[in-house]
Amino acid sequence: MLADLSPLIAATTQWLVRAYPASGGALAAALCEVQARQAVTVAAWLRYPTAMDAALVGMAGPGGCARLDWVTGAGADEDAVAWRTWVDEVVASWAACLLGDPDLAEEAVGALHDGGHARGLPVEFRRLLAPDAGDRAAAALLRHPDLLAPVADLHHAQLRTRLSPGQALIA
Repeated sequence: MLADLSPLIAATTQWLVRAYPASGGALAAALCEVQARQAVTVAAWLRYPTAMDAALVGMAGPGGCARLDWVTGAGADEDAVAWRTWVDEVVASWAACLLGDPDLAEEAVGALHDGGHARGLPVEFRRLLAPDAGDRAAAALLRHPDLLAPVADLHHAQLRTRLSPGQALIA
């Protein structure tokens, strides 16, 4: 069974950086992508905390980005249909919540220590948790709470429930 979330993380990251692109050239694009990838990784690890959860989403598929496109008004990229099926709407929404709310991002990263993905790994999410001025400038659209609101609001309550004390590690 596939217990690797990397296709889901890569596709959802790609959707976020296309929906909220960087401004300022190649370095800005790279910094924006790193921030999105860190937020998506945290969100995916929270959503699918066990190897079994990851394997199940690998078999069933995450659902795609049609609703996200509709909510944001983004047009579908006809040349890239295959990767778009690996976008996870809930993970994208949770990542948007984390990118727009630094306190929530801290809480979410802290909750990862209870899960299995980060166990035993030297995991750091500096660009998500403590972006410098260059990171902020590169990801101005990606971190703007008002712009993120349509996506973040889709599953914000579910993320809050997941982060509540005493929640079991279930997706």
